[in-house]
Amino acid sequence: MSKHHDDHRDGHPVARFVAVLEAELAALVDAPAWSLDAAATADLVPRLAQVVAGVQELEARIIGQAGDLDLPGTIGARSLAAWLARVTRVTGGEAARRVRLAGDLAAHEPVRVAMASGRVHAEQARVIAATVDDLDGQHLRDKAEAHLLGEAAHHDAHDLKTLGRRILETIDPDRADEHEARLLEAEEARAGKRTTFTVWDDGEGLAHGRFTMPSAQASMLRKALAAIAAPKHVRAEHGAGTYDHERPTPERLGQAFCEYVERYPTDQLPSMGGTSAAVVVTMTLETLLGGLAAAHLDTGTALSPDQARRMACDAGIIPAVLDGQGHVLDLGRRRRFHTPAQRLSIGLEQQHCQHPTCTTPAAYCHTHHTTPWSAGGRTDTHDAVLLCPFHHHQTHRAAHATGATHPLRT
Repeated sequence: MSKHHDDHRDGHPVARFVAVLEAELAALVDAPAWSLDAAATADLVPRLAQVVAGVQELEARIIGQAGDLDLPGTIGARSLAAWLARVTRVTGGEAARRVRLAGDLAAHEPVRVAMASGRVHAEQARVIAATVDDLDGQHLRDKAEAHLLGEAAHHDAHDLKTLGRRILETIDPDRADEHEARLLEAEEARAGKRTTFTVWDDGEGLAHGRFTMPSAQASMLRKALAAIAAPKHVRAEHGAGTYDHERPTPERLGQAFCEYVERYPTDQLPSMGGTSAAVVVTMTLETLLGGLAAAHLDTGTALSPDQARRMACDAGIIPAVLDGQGHVLDLGRRRRFHTPAQRLSIGLEQQHCQHPTCTTPAAYCHTHHTTPWSAGGRTDTHDAVLLCPFHHHQTHRAAHATGATHPLRT
């Protein structure tokens, strides 16, 4: 029952409606939904969505009236959204969305009427209003508004936004390309200003982060990680049976991101403080040769010996080898990786992975130093062997276990 029991007999029609609605909803609190059959349920869901849209439109009108009456000022609220959040106990973000909707509907009467009748819902109304506001000239705005309201019967808000970008193809084809380009430029500029990246370490071997980036760069990153996480690539790296899912899992995508970071070509990075931005791994000579002492990055992060030795082979890092007193014995050599010309020469000579059981073509292989780079190996065609990703990893594991410089060659 409504707390305002006299609203249904006199007063404003909106107040009377709200009182009746409160009473009817109260009467339905204990009404069982399980007794509805499939046909009735399927009929009621879209009808209720229309009713909700109508109620939201009415709420937007009343919120606008609250602003006109300066109700925020009566409690010292700094904005209409702050007042709404206080009196309704919704979050500040939700209150701001409702206030924006009230403004959009007040400025677009056809959209308001469509929402009041349940023909569009709040998401669609916001998109239509934003699309129309981006157009120049009242005549174009009126035509676009009518067109999008008609399309709202067949498309959700996301599709309406896409249609809105190309709205001039329908109502003014000569200006369509220019309009879409202008909208995309403005959207990309907004996205660029909102781009962020934060990362923090939890002190337990994990880093956590959050990022916001433009959709184009996000698509590029998503595609790169999907390629690294693809089952075919994973099986090549780790062997058959290690990955049974056809779609990458969140865990595998996380591993792919780590691999993406490790393999990024450091020679493409700008310098920092006059030196290369390459990561420096610091370890004792004993650790490099198979000892158990931890290694350290120049950022202060500690690494296990195995990971340090693996990174020294697979990534573009500089091995800084120290003696027992911490003095630098070797800070890398001039060229770490084989050049494209060297790769071509090695590929023509060896043709495929050089493991006795493997025929993976040269194009899919890594170039491995026969004498490890960390042990003084040279970057030339005579001290190189092609290994597929799986056997490359296997070779380093076997070398560490046996102490051999290269288990494929005795």
